[in-house]
Amino acid sequence: MAHFNRFASIRRTAESCLSIAWGSKVGAFIFAALLLVCSLTVGCSSDKPKPVSYTNPNPVAQSPNPIASSNLPAPATQTESKPAPKKVVRKRPATVNYSDKTYGVSFEYPRKYAIETGDAATSLVASTPLPMNFVQPGGVALAAVELPETGFAQTDFSSAFFNVSVNKALTEEQCAQFAVPKPLPSSSEDSAAQPGAEPSKLMLGDMALLGTEAVAGEGTSQSDVKYFHAFENGACYEFALNVTTVARPTEGGMKHVDRDKVFNRLAKILATVKINPLTQAPATAEAVESKSETPAAPASAPATEVTTSTPAASATPAAPANPATQETSPQ
Repeated sequence: MAHFNRFASIRRTAESCLSIAWGSKVGAFIFAALLLVCSLTVGCSSDKPKPVSYTNPNPVAQSPNPIASSNLPAPATQTESKPAPKKVVRKRPATVNYSDKTYGVSFEYPRKYAIETGDAATSLVASTPLPMNFVQPGGVALAAVELPETGFAQTDFSSAFFNVSVNKALTEEQCAQFAVPKPLPSSSEDSAAQPGAEPSKLMLGDMALLGTEAVAGEGTSQSDVKYFHAFENGACYEFALNVTTVARPTEGGMKHVDRDKVFNRLAKILATVKINPLTQAPATAEAVESKSETPAAPASAPATEVTTSTPAASATPAAPANPATQETSPQ
């Protein structure tokens, strides 16, 4: 483009020189002089410096675009920084473990169920028509797990709970028996199971349970309880599954609750029961210590201590004397 402009300028200069020469109609000498001057002018104009072209193939470096620079990766110091640790959300287990170290019994129950222990468990068990089912008094309620009422709407469901009781005053033979309390004489249909009924057997792992079922009620309330006994650690353990219903008059009618469904929920708690063996009782340890100290005791020791420390074999010689007296007495 620069060469083109230069030739155009030379052409215009020559044309102007020729127009002057031919227009004035001078002689050949003057024409030659003018032609020489024009050639010198053209030569001088060709030695002028080349103008700067605006179409430079090498553009000037521009400053970076601030918008584009914002999309550039972060400096090395930021990329090397460790990401913040994620907060781990730990979910609580769906079940809760109950354990009694005094009697060695434990079980698991759903977290959404309510549990009562101590006096509160005793009050809950005593509030039903069918409380503990031992043949002798002395039972102690350890814990009672109550089912929520949700899921049994528009039914005659009143309450349902699983409870554990212990009676240390019973022998193994007595633990295999059940004394169902006699219901109130509200109607002839409210008769309870007879005490002499043959108990059913249930294996819970390596532990054998003897069970029975009793039904009792008063008015519109009715309780259905399944009892299970196990003799472990020198005591009788009782596990009861209690379902109580109450008929309530409603406008749309009320359905009977599915008792089998409720018992299945309670039976899942029973399936987790474990009775761990206990260590030697403190009373037995005291008896062993008293036996070891008996030889060093003085002759004037109290009779209770002597009786406690005297071995059972010392009483065996007197046994044959009893039959002899019985035989001579008829004579």
